[in-house]
Amino acid sequence: MSPADATHWDARYAAGSPWGTEPNRTVREAVTGLTPGRARDVAAGDGRHALWLAAAGWQVDALDFSPTAVDRGRASTALLDGEGALPGSVHWEVADATVARPEPLAYDLVLHSYLHLPGESALAALRLSASGVAPGGVFLLVGHDESNLEHGHGGPQDPDVLTAVEPITRALTAAGLVVERAEVVERPVDGAPRPALDTVVVARRPAS
Repeated sequence: MSPADATHWDARYAAGSPWGTEPNRTVREAVTGLTPGRARDVAAGDGRHALWLAAAGWQVDALDFSPTAVDRGRASTALLDGEGALPGSVHWEVADATVARPEPLAYDLVLHSYLHLPGESALAALRLSASGVAPGGVFLLVGHDESNLEHGHGGPQDPDVLTAVEPITRALTAAGLVVERAEVVERPVDGAPRPALDTVVVARRPAS
């Protein structure tokens, strides 16, 4: 990712939270029911998922390449922690998902939520993240699907950064994970004439 990209997102986060504070509905559905443990939230933004996970008891490592987003996330974490609203924790880091190496085989949950990168950069981030999934742990990806450009609503308008089921499942399988769910799902958008279309992939590293 380039410094220009980070500057763009710094400006967006300086203007307020682009995504609000509630978790994505698919993330909520997929994670609810998992036993809290260690989680890695890649491209965490200002923390809507990291903070939700910590409120459920997860110990979260959250990273984003926007320093402004990370500063906002740290401030929200300190506020909620001071109120006793975080049974878990969030450790924040400014980092590029395409080069930041996770602790190997360490995380019970690794989350990619709307991380949109072109070509090899997207695969590099996937491979790195997959290496951090612990035995029995889960990798969850939610992204704007390539079909969303023509048939859905919102999301990036550059087809090169949209997600697709097949290359993601190939990369995760090559990394030793077992894909348990891989599909395109509709996500209702308030006030929109049609739903958004999201890629959803859930994979798990075998326990032994």
